[in-house]
Formats: sequence, C-alpha cells, structure tokens
Amino acid sequence: KDASVIMVTFADGTQSQAAIVSEMPERDIAVLQAYDTPLSVVPAVLGNPNSMNVGDEAFVVGNPFGLYSSMSSGVISGFDRVFRMEGTGLEIPGMIQIDAAVNPGNSGGPLLNRNGHVIGIVTGIVNPTDESFFVGIGFAVPITVAVGGMGSPPY
Repeated sequence: KDASVIMVTFADGTQSQAAIVSEMPERDIAVLQAYDTPLSVVPAVLGNPNSMNVGDEAFVVGNPFGLYSSMSSGVISGFDRVFRMEGTGLEIPGMIQIDAAVNPGNSGGPLLNRNGHVIGIVTGIVNPTDESFFVGIGFAVPITVAVGGMGSPPY
C-alpha cells in the first residue's frame, strides 16, 4: 500500500518495475503488471482449494527472510478461518489455515497442493509472542476467492 516503486523478480532473476492492476485490500492481495518480462514465462497452474481436506499436504513457496526461492511443507489445518491482521483491525474471513512454515517474505507467495497447483495466496501468521517468526499457524486466501474477486483479465 502506498508504495512509490514496486519491483518484481522472476524465477530466472529478471527484475522489473510493476504497477497495480487490481487490488483487494480487504483480502490483502493485489494483481501486478510487470513493465518488462523475461523471454520465457511459465504460468502457474491453478488448483481447486474446494477439493482439499484437512490433513492434505500443503507447500509454501517464497523468500522468507530474503532467502530466495524457499519451500516449506505441512498440512492444511482448517478452512473458513478468520485471520486478524495485527495492528490494522482488518479481519479476513474464509482463509485456509496451514501449519507449513510462513515467515516474513512468504506473504504474497503461492500455497501449493501436492501436484504443484496453486490453491491459495499466503497472507500471514498468527503469533502469540512478540517475535516475528513462524510459530505454527499460517493463513492463505483461497485462489478461487482471489481470482474471482479480481475482476476481468489481464490477471
């Protein structure tokens, strides 16, 4: 929010400035349009979070603490949870709860199923301590909600 410059980094290391195309602040997500892209971009395959069950494997991809292209694994712990964003008063309903490690740098990254399909967008963690690291409960916006709420293409 209120960023003067947005930079995106692609899997091959290519970087580009980007602009916000669509946003859902009530879900803490936005669609970005990069000004420049690599010659080859492989799109993610979207999955169906409604076909998942509590206990199914879940994988979080991101850059926790600046560690590029990291993955953690766990299971889906629950559905239709309410995530309360610390310090904002914002409550996000309908979230997927996971126990895969989520840390600063994972937010905005994909939540994948066992087949590598994107079933959610990682949003945050619940932390009963004053520390800023993962303690066991992470949350993701279901991809069906994210895509359905972003309006029409170019996403």
